[in-house]
Amino acid sequence: MTVAAAGALLVAAPVTQGQITLKSPSWAELSAQEKQVLAPLAPEWDKLEATRKQKWRGVAQRYPAMTADEQQRIQQQMRSWSDLTPEQRNAARERYKSLKSLPPEKKAEVKQKWQEYQNLPPEQKQELAAKPVPGPQGPVRPSGGIKQPASPLTAPGPTPASVPPK
Repeated sequence: MTVAAAGALLVAAPVTQGQITLKSPSWAELSAQEKQVLAPLAPEWDKLEATRKQKWRGVAQRYPAMTADEQQRIQQQMRSWSDLTPEQRNAARERYKSLKSLPPEKKAEVKQKWQEYQNLPPEQKQELAAKPVPGPQGPVRPSGGIKQPASPLTAPGPTPASVPPK
């Protein structure tokens, strides 16, 4: 065998060492228990990235060990998440990342505000949810499909009245 032929074989051979790929099962490949737990995500499951599928499968595996309250909370979160548009999901991920990078005193402040919000009566939460949420491009109204009120964890941003015209 010539050097050129050996080189061609190496180039044509699939690389197996050093590659890490996550299994990305389709909805049909999930176990009955996973399907039951992850049911709110069924319509979009096959569109999810492999990393997101693995995250949700991990939740489904831990689900039986959760308390009834934790299970109910997880189900509600999945339903709310599945109601969000892709843009709203990306915005939520960005808010999470920014909250994660806050200094400890700011995290404590946000946590306190969240607790205060949680203690509000449902009518007051609905009233807050109806208000526009300030963001980088100005206020955004929650869509009618969102069942959760706007989170008080969103960072305050400029309002149209406070931004000078260009």
